[in-house]
Amino acid sequence: MTSLWRDRPFLLTWTSSAVSQVGDRVSEVAVPLIAVTVLDASAGQVAWLTALAWAPHLLGMLLGTWVDGRARKRRLIIGCDVFRAVVLLTLPAAYLWGAVTLVQLYAVVLLCGFAGVLAGCAWMPLFARIVPRSSYVDANSKFGAARSGSLVAGPALGGGLVQALTAPVAVVVDALSFLASAVLLGPVRVEEPVPDRRNGTSLWRGARDGLAFVVRHPVLRASLGCATTLNFFTFLAGTGLVVLFAERVLQLSPGAIGLTLGIGASGALVGALIAPWASRRIGVGRAIAVGAVLFPAPFALAAVAGGPVWARAGVLGAAQFLIGLGVMLFDVNLNSLQAAVVPDGLRSRVVGAYSTVNYGVRPLGAIVGGALADGIGLRATFVVAAVGGVLSLLWLLPSPIPGIRSLERDVPDAQSAGLSPFDSPV
Repeated sequence: MTSLWRDRPFLLTWTSSAVSQVGDRVSEVAVPLIAVTVLDASAGQVAWLTALAWAPHLLGMLLGTWVDGRARKRRLIIGCDVFRAVVLLTLPAAYLWGAVTLVQLYAVVLLCGFAGVLAGCAWMPLFARIVPRSSYVDANSKFGAARSGSLVAGPALGGGLVQALTAPVAVVVDALSFLASAVLLGPVRVEEPVPDRRNGTSLWRGARDGLAFVVRHPVLRASLGCATTLNFFTFLAGTGLVVLFAERVLQLSPGAIGLTLGIGASGALVGALIAPWASRRIGVGRAIAVGAVLFPAPFALAAVAGGPVWARAGVLGAAQFLIGLGVMLFDVNLNSLQAAVVPDGLRSRVVGAYSTVNYGVRPLGAIVGGALADGIGLRATFVVAAVGGVLSLLWLLPSPIPGIRSLERDVPDAQSAGLSPFDSPV
């Protein structure tokens, strides 16, 4: 098998993604700091930045339906990259004029969020055209490694740029990363099928078809239930509560907290790199099941951290490492399985349905987690997150997923099997 690194369209697409991922990590640091340092925003006002960034995912089914009707997904992704660059550049421009406002910050994160959902819905069809089916897991591993690497290096880069250039100017780096992403995708040539328009132009009907396909498909239904359960329970103990736990309960210094979070990101990098090996060793389906347990279970380990400072930091760092490892074992293999079972005519709609349900539950999990932490304490909340997250495995066990070892041998191609985009398997 030819290495994907020697495949020019894949290499350009991977580099495009990696560059924009690093830029995103810079903005994740810089944009909230604009609110805090320039506008003296309150905690509630900063929280709205997160809420508005996730809000467009609630319209994922409709946006995915719209994307499925577009013939040129690559051009749509390029357009979204350019749009986000222009929107982000309004922040340093307004800062130079002394005109930055919270309303502008909210508008920027909301508009970038919408463009991100559109690009995400267009991504799976493009991925399936660039990467051969036999290389899905390997390719997703490489994309996952790029994302994990950005989580390791990006925050440090963002913090350094903010300190050296100020937060609004640091946002320019993210804008430039989107422009670079667009330039890198430009030379990629891929044959894209003409969308099937038999279902008319109704977004609502198209969204219903996409959701119905997911609900009736045994693999997609089980994977969506599992992923949504995982997201809800792990967001009970989201990053904000982990930081709060480390500072107030474990009494770690800011430097130690940053180190433990960095260790967690390195676990995700390792997970992305070993995911293809795990799928070959135990099968794609079992690797997904292992990830579904390994992702949430270490929250219980973090809950029992105690002893001297080095032990408290070490236990929390180990838990974060295992969580990152589990996330990537789960994501890389599940994304590959989804790419294998979804027909071309429904790829964006399926992504949209997942986005609406799977990502839409995250803010709810965060709210419930905050209430639990106030009511029963942080340690008990982490235990609830671990136990509830592990129960996501119950979605997988009765499904075909654990028995799937190879995408090529055990998963029939939807098109070659004669499955219409508007048919639903029994």
